[in-house]
Amino acid sequence: MLTVNNLTLTLHHRPLLQEIAFSVSPGEVLTLMGPSGSGKSTLFAWMIGALEAPFHASGELWLNNERCDERPTERRRIGILFQDALLFDHFSVGQNLLLALPADIRGAERKIQVQQALERAGLAGFSSRDPATLSGGQRARVSLLRALMARPLALLLDEPFNRLDAELRAGFRRWVFDELARLAIPAVLVTHDSDDIPDRGRCLNMRNWQ
Repeated sequence: MLTVNNLTLTLHHRPLLQEIAFSVSPGEVLTLMGPSGSGKSTLFAWMIGALEAPFHASGELWLNNERCDERPTERRRIGILFQDALLFDHFSVGQNLLLALPADIRGAERKIQVQQALERAGLAGFSSRDPATLSGGQRARVSLLRALMARPLALLLDEPFNRLDAELRAGFRRWVFDELARLAIPAVLVTHDSDDIPDRGRCLNMRNWQ
């Protein structure tokens, strides 16, 4: 369970967002909607521990019954997926995924997990491919795999479907939601497109906190 309690974000001591409160269950995708400048990126920066001056926050972030807003970024185990599929182009697809695996996975098991992940994503045989040769949809899937293979306890989705065309967008969106449900990972999605909201999913408007 991912929970935000009584969060207020300020910029130069002026409220940007006030009294934010929500919880996300394992496998659930909660959608936050709002126009550009509504504070979505600032909220995510606080959640991953990357909020910098002149922003300030007061509130609590809980993950699986443990408070984590006072922990450094690397100890929060909250992943983030951006609209740009950020991959290391000087590494192969497989090497990109190997970099994400936790250190406790060793030896041949590391390559096995990479191959299994690529197969689930419909990318069998892509391990040796150069990321620069991938289509937009393929890069998006590899980017999500890398985020998931790091074993996050929660995932933040920062308009990850925004740069895909309509056909790719619908298919990738379904696959993302299915993977999150399969792994029971709570996720928060920010978007300005109502088509991105999961079926029967909850949606909160950022304006309610302004």
